[in-house]
Amino acid sequence: MAPYTRLCSSVLFPLHERLKGHRSVLLRQQLEKSQWLDSKALQQLQQKNLQQFVERIVSEVPYYQQLFAERGLRAHDIASKADLVKLPLLDKPTIRAHTEQLKALSATRLKRYNTGGSSGQPLIFFLGERTDHDVAAKWRVTRWWDVDIGDRELVLWGSPIEVNSQDRVKQLRDWLLRSQLVPAFDLAEPGIRHFLSEYGRFKPAMLFGYPSAMARVAKFVEQQGQTLSNAALKVAFVTSERLYPEQREQIQRVFGAPVANGYGSRDAGFLAHECPHGGIHIMAEDVIIETIGANGLPTPPGVAGEVTVTHLRTGDFPLVRYRTGDVAVLSDQLCRCGRSLPLIANIEGRSTDFVVAENGTVMHGLALIYVVRDIDGVEAFRIIQHSINQLEVLLVCPRWDASKQQQIVRGMQARLGAGVQVSVNIVKHIATEANGKFRYIISKVAS
Repeated sequence: MAPYTRLCSSVLFPLHERLKGHRSVLLRQQLEKSQWLDSKALQQLQQKNLQQFVERIVSEVPYYQQLFAERGLRAHDIASKADLVKLPLLDKPTIRAHTEQLKALSATRLKRYNTGGSSGQPLIFFLGERTDHDVAAKWRVTRWWDVDIGDRELVLWGSPIEVNSQDRVKQLRDWLLRSQLVPAFDLAEPGIRHFLSEYGRFKPAMLFGYPSAMARVAKFVEQQGQTLSNAALKVAFVTSERLYPEQREQIQRVFGAPVANGYGSRDAGFLAHECPHGGIHIMAEDVIIETIGANGLPTPPGVAGEVTVTHLRTGDFPLVRYRTGDVAVLSDQLCRCGRSLPLIANIEGRSTDFVVAENGTVMHGLALIYVVRDIDGVEAFRIIQHSINQLEVLLVCPRWDASKQQQIVRGMQARLGAGVQVSVNIVKHIATEANGKFRYIISKVAS
């Protein structure tokens, strides 16, 4: 570890956390020990944390006091992950309708947050204790990749909460910790060139951002016939969107560093992350993930389902079996890295990343992406399924001809059905979402 990185990791950041009243340093140290427990011991630790969590919400949270009473349940009835089926799923409308009743009576340091609302109405929720645990878990993951707080970090991000909070205190903190933010709202050519200029000047040890944004930069570099030289770069952390295989390959090829995929959200928390051996590990000390099938029951390992999260560090504003809208496949295997943290086999994306064919077949939007992705001259695209028989394809393609349009129409109809009307519209630019994310597929049919 370089001397300045050691100073940041061992002195400056711990001091910052102490001044904010956070326990992240101690929690990270505990997590770095618990990840090496054997599977049985880790499961016992998770069950202990679950039982303490349930005891608290039953005694302190009005919503769950009433729910347990109505169902004739007591705290000791929820002793393991398998017992969670006794409780209902929690969704955003329920949180909106019972926001005050979901606050623990003893909660004193709750902070108000909201989601970006990219898939609908924003959700207002509150965080307290979970913040420390999320910071500790992220810190542990960073160290998996041989980088630490204080190593140079270039962030390509677009959430208005982060971008608009660049006040003097945060700017000073980021300067001391050597973390620099480049907004990802508009990655047309000027924005990309600005990022590349900062990348060349700053020479980061790690990148952090949306996979779509990094892939767009990488594609631009290749199109320009450029090469990037930065021996200091060790890893590119990506999160907040589905990482497609071709994006991973392109980012790694252009930047010359491995891509590490993270999974989580502002509302659900820091849930899982990839290690250098390729396993996507669930932060199981604090997080229980179930995948739920169409019948409302948990799916077994190897079978896709909607991700629901029970976060054991949300006792002051509980998330119990919280529906994320994401689709994933759990694994019952262990990773070659030796950590006993359970694995996610595959993160398939949000439910709106899926499309529905004429005959009712549900398929991942990747099937449509393949039709467009490899057509020569296509610089950017978005596919919108307006209805079961109406599809719109937006393309940025300066060199366009009618034969390409027929190729797209035939490809889409071959997958969705011959009766589907496919409109292809050439545009100059396709904007990101308000929070800087880029969506390749938008389905108004799939759920």
